[in-house]
Amino acid sequence: MRLTTRGRYAVTAMLDLALHGDKGPISLADISQRQEISLSYLEQLFAKLRQKDLVSSVRGPGGGYRLSRDCTAINVAEIIDAVNESIDATSCNGKGNCQNGGVCLTHYLWDDLSQQIHRFLSGITLDSLVQQQEVRPVMLSGAE
Repeated sequence: MRLTTRGRYAVTAMLDLALHGDKGPISLADISQRQEISLSYLEQLFAKLRQKDLVSSVRGPGGGYRLSRDCTAINVAEIIDAVNESIDATSCNGKGNCQNGGVCLTHYLWDDLSQQIHRFLSGITLDSLVQQQEVRPVMLSGAE
């Protein structure tokens, strides 16, 4: 199982929004600069996050993005799902056609692992990440 940059960057950007959102709407340019993520890539990710109602946009001067819900109500699995990232450890992408069109010997093992990972990520909210001791120093160093 591999989480691509799409999922990683979406979670990183949403955490940045949670950390800095108390200052009002946050521009993607600010997130891009702090997290060293391409602005055009963030625009693509935030279009998907907005479609899934995880963020809302504010137009005009001082505009940007804000979380659509409190950070206690947004979990990591939702963010990853919103950007069409797959949390799948099977070699067949969960289709069950791993071996000559049928299920391979270990399909259910990897499928169960995928479900466990999804459940684990569903239990992690943005707020729980914000509260981690390790996040604060990183956030402060990126604010300079």
